[in-house]
Amino acid sequence: MTVLDTRALNRATLARQLLLDHADLTVLDAVAHLCGLQAQEPQEPYVGLWSRLRAFDPAELSDLLTGRSVVRTHLMRRTVHLLTAADALAWRSRHDAMLRQRVLGTYRRELDGIDLDELAAAGRAVMSDDEPRSMTELARALAERWPTPGPRALGEMLIVALIPMAQLPPRGLWRTKAGVRNVPLSSWLGREIDPPTEDRSDPVGQALVRRYLAAFGPAASADLRAWCGLAGLPAAVAAIREELVTFRDERGRELLDLPGMPRPDPDTPAPVRFLPAFDNALLGYHDRGRIVDDAHRGLSVAGARVVLVDGRVAATWSVEAGSVNVTPLRRFSSAERTAVAEQGEELASFLSDSESRRVRVATAPG
Repeated sequence: MTVLDTRALNRATLARQLLLDHADLTVLDAVAHLCGLQAQEPQEPYVGLWSRLRAFDPAELSDLLTGRSVVRTHLMRRTVHLLTAADALAWRSRHDAMLRQRVLGTYRRELDGIDLDELAAAGRAVMSDDEPRSMTELARALAERWPTPGPRALGEMLIVALIPMAQLPPRGLWRTKAGVRNVPLSSWLGREIDPPTEDRSDPVGQALVRRYLAAFGPAASADLRAWCGLAGLPAAVAAIREELVTFRDERGRELLDLPGMPRPDPDTPAPVRFLPAFDNALLGYHDRGRIVDDAHRGLSVAGARVVLVDGRVAATWSVEAGSVNVTPLRRFSSAERTAVAEQGEELASFLSDSESRRVRVATAPG
């Protein structure tokens, strides 16, 4: 079995994540290809798409949100994702049990003894008027009947797990600050969520595996599980295994992939890329060593914005007073420093509507 070293996996990841070359895709097609973008920080997907698409116009994503072609909702790993409407409707019920268990993992004591199906029915009754509500407003509407858990536990179980919800614009629109207002997902999108299937081969899981591998492969089952939060999808993987190709990584793990997908030469040059907080390219794997050193692995879950140099996390970045500030994690060569500065100028221009191209690259550690 062919062994793919870390650099080979890195270049495959960059290619699948649209980070090796800017892609000539529509915004909708890019969101679909990436299986959604993590979006609890509402403005971050704009940088993620800017780094991936040629001539990205943020107004296109805002228009897709207001036009209900993409939607903000809780899904993978119990986090807010920006997904196409079609994927949100097709995938939500497959995630229901995981979402319940993850909320219970946080609030088991507060929710002890509560019939969750009864709570869900009561919550749906409140939301049946299609009036947008915050989590707190929905919880308070039911607090007299369930006073013990408190609004946070009650609200999270309702909004995150029991009632599939859409977070409405203006939340998530370009350069717009707005609180979270929720309505039922099916009401907002005008179509019922696909019901759970009783097919033991897990057809929805099969679709998730194929889509994941197209955007993240080659990858191990543990990587798939880390991405979606589901328990590895063993029935789905088994059902499609004959159509997959397999590799090993340097640790001996089996890696799954779709045939015919990009696996570039490990020596393929990788351009500098600025990634937003919680980017797919980092959080889509259990073993993130293909893109970030172990010493800096915590950056991905801490919400740091990172810079890829030669395909790997080599710096963090922030914005202050219109200036993109880069903090290297290692020493840059002269060519690397120039490339980071040039890409930082482009990012500053994007974020400021061409009013600023200021970038500051700090001195490297050591």
